[in-house]
Amino acid sequence: MITYQKLAKLASRFMSKSTVMKYGFNLSPMYRRTSAKVTYISKDFLTIKIKLPYSYKNANYVNTIFGGSMFSAVDPFPMTQLMNLIGDDYVVWDKAAEIFFRRPAKEDLYAEFTYTLEELNEIKQKANDNNEFEITKSTQLTNKDKSIVFCEVRKRVYIANKTFFKNKRAKKLVKN
Repeated sequence: MITYQKLAKLASRFMSKSTVMKYGFNLSPMYRRTSAKVTYISKDFLTIKIKLPYSYKNANYVNTIFGGSMFSAVDPFPMTQLMNLIGDDYVVWDKAAEIFFRRPAKEDLYAEFTYTLEELNEIKQKANDNNEFEITKSTQLTNKDKSIVFCEVRKRVYIANKTFFKNKRAKKLVKN
């Protein structure tokens, strides 16, 4: 089975990694079903922006954007963005999520995902010092000018030094 990561590596030979990721998400069946679109990925991957248009495809029983659509539109980014930013020496997994609805949405929604260079350096340092730990990233779905927050999603992400993680898994397999 060809994975999204393998396809991305292949496509990166012909176009920038950020372009591959943008079109990869927008064309993948899993993300297309959310009805959201990735509108921007910076060349350095530090910023990703998405738009969740209000439409019949995501309207719920009371004609507002379905909460599941809001969540699924933002779900993959804290993990996949971080994986691409810190590289193959680390293991990154989604661990938990919470969603907090603030108000019903009957308009297009927008979200932005950012990491800073300081955050990335701290994450790598912690993974090397502590072997494994978790961070929480929050994302808000807002209107276009960011004046109204419709919901907030908090994602808990697990990060580990890859060598430590492999050894930990090997020990678990031996015990079983």
